[in-house]
Amino acid sequence: MSMTGEPGGKAEQMRAKAQEMKDMAERATDPAERKRLQEKARRLQEQSERESGMNPQ
Repeated sequence: MSMTGEPGGKAEQMRAKAQEMKDMAERATDPAERKRLQEKARRLQEQSERESGMNPQ
């Protein structure tokens, strides 16, 4: 079920995307690519935490 319009939906989507980036980083063979993906995952995770903090469920 998509919660795009729901307050917590955006944060949940960001968390899922962050996990996807972490998984991709683990599989990356290029160290620079791995670091880039890890950083992107970290930023998404932080953003999702801010979103969920602004929209308590």
